Amino acid sequence: MPNKPISQNVLQRISRAIGVTHISHVELIQPLWGNYGQLFRAYVDEKPYPSVIVKYIRLPQPSSHPRGWNTPLSHQRKLQSYQVEVNWYQYYANAHLHQPLSPLPHCIHVEQRTDEILLVLQDLNTIGFTQVNPHPTPAVVRACLTWLGYFHAQYMSAKPNGLWPTGTYWHLDTRPDEYAALPDSALKSAAVMIDHVLSQCPFQTLVHGDAKLANFCFNENNQAAAVDFQYIGQGCGMKDVIMLLSSVLDYHEPESIINGYLEHYFTELANGLSKFHPHINPQDVQHAWRPLYSVAWADFQRFVKGWSVEHVKINAYTESLTALAIKQLTTFT
Repeated sequence: MPNKPISQNVLQRISRAIGVTHISHVELIQPLWGNYGQLFRAYVDEKPYPSVIVKYIRLPQPSSHPRGWNTPLSHQRKLQSYQVEVNWYQYYANAHLHQPLSPLPHCIHVEQRTDEILLVLQDLNTIGFTQVNPHPTPAVVRACLTWLGYFHAQYMSAKPNGLWPTGTYWHLDTRPDEYAALPDSALKSAAVMIDHVLSQCPFQTLVHGDAKLANFCFNENNQAAAVDFQYIGQGCGMKDVIMLLSSVLDYHEPESIINGYLEHYFTELANGLSKFHPHINPQDVQHAWRPLYSVAWADFQRFVKGWSVEHVKINAYTESLTALAIKQLTTFT
């Protein structure tokens, strides 16, 4: 599937959707996880779009999975994730336009059939967001945290209509197989309480759900834009923050560096709240969320340790935060 050429039928459907006579050529960006389809750039020699990004999703269950988690449950979770992303782009993303501090692609066209989804999106390359997977310098990390701060501020108290009731791809209720495989008995015993503390904390917002560095792109001014909204849903903003940090830390940074990142995030969250929800006191949000930094790490650690026990994200730093979270759980109830 990853190397299968895009059919002329699909290209014609894209052409009709964006109002051009033909697509000159396509460029594969990557196969979708688990070979569910392809993400590609379609080049157009006519206005209004020099190029568009297409997510072409084929729904039949693939025969293999990169880490062996090929089950009916994982298949259904993946199908729901694509429907969630379609709902996000159809009903939320275009209303999000013109937010310069948390940019994201606008939705040009959605087409759903029995066994496939065709999602045509703005190509962020065409508005200057040309850098992907940069070295995670402090400036790059802060750019992502600025995006998250403004995004979380904008969607504070938003209802996840058509999205995941609880955002993130590692949410406990959607990962029973990994929970069953979790070898850490203390973490296993605490998992339900960890989930409860995060889902019941004050100031729920919409979380991106997979806010790793690879899902951001950057312009020459080190401003970030985000893509890939398959796991967006309601949650505590700390979930996105720890996911970002899990993708940029080498886990040997001094505590002052990580505290600086958190301070930057909460500053940008406060700036966003002053714009979108001036009635909410940013200090109240920080007071509710900052202690949940370790709890959000523990929640993610529960998934990682059940999914791949040798993973690099299982280390002294994440283990210490998980132990701290478990120790402090009773203070949040």
